[in-house]
Amino acid sequence: MPEHSIPNERAAAITRIRTAMIEKKMTQAELADTACCHEKTVQNLLAGRQVRDQTLFDVCAVLDLDFEAIKEAWSGAAVSGPMELKGEGGLAAPVYMGAYTRAAVDHYIGTYLTVRPSFSKPGSYVAYRTDIIWDPAWPSLLFEESDRPDVAYQHRGRIYVPTSSMFVHLVSLTKGAMRMVMISQLDQTGHMRGLITTLNRQGAVLIPVSAPIVYVKREDIDAEQDLGEVESVHTRHETYQSLIQETVADGYAKLIS
Repeated sequence: MPEHSIPNERAAAITRIRTAMIEKKMTQAELADTACCHEKTVQNLLAGRQVRDQTLFDVCAVLDLDFEAIKEAWSGAAVSGPMELKGEGGLAAPVYMGAYTRAAVDHYIGTYLTVRPSFSKPGSYVAYRTDIIWDPAWPSLLFEESDRPDVAYQHRGRIYVPTSSMFVHLVSLTKGAMRMVMISQLDQTGHMRGLITTLNRQGAVLIPVSAPIVYVKREDIDAEQDLGEVESVHTRHETYQSLIQETVADGYAKLIS
């Protein structure tokens, strides 16, 4: 569709998308990568050509734009298929995230004590808080870390729930940098166990690391007693050591050197 023939309302929507890209300092390639689509698709969208509702939805989610307002301005151009599934719990997550409904994952919502080995101090552990909520603006589970001793490296991201797997994925993606936590589905005891893969600073460089990790659903967390750097003299050290050892012994994570 030539640019001069784009309807005024759709042109206004494109302007809002371009403005949001500028505000977030995102290139077309970066937007395509974060929205999980091809760069050519983003180019078509910015040119006012037909795109799927799912694409428009993902772009709006990345740019923090009101999807319904943008779609309305788009005047129904994207008609290749339904944007999402409907479920008893409301709108579903995008298909590439597992197409799960809130009703299916409502039990994940809550606060978790998160424990993993320290990357820099052998024999020590790091414990922090992770909150999982449902994000209605981008229908999916959202996780957010807090009370980490290394505050600068706290992560926030989305949870992917494959339809035929006993594991779920906590993924954070920032300007191409990805961290993934693969953990078992929440069990009746409130535990999720698995493996974290990320980068760790050692001196002047960042190197890839993996380690067992455990999430324990808790109603109350005592920041002074439960969180922080847990060395051998800490009152929680033996408890956290058992959590990590059980994760490996029970087959939730396997480290191969």
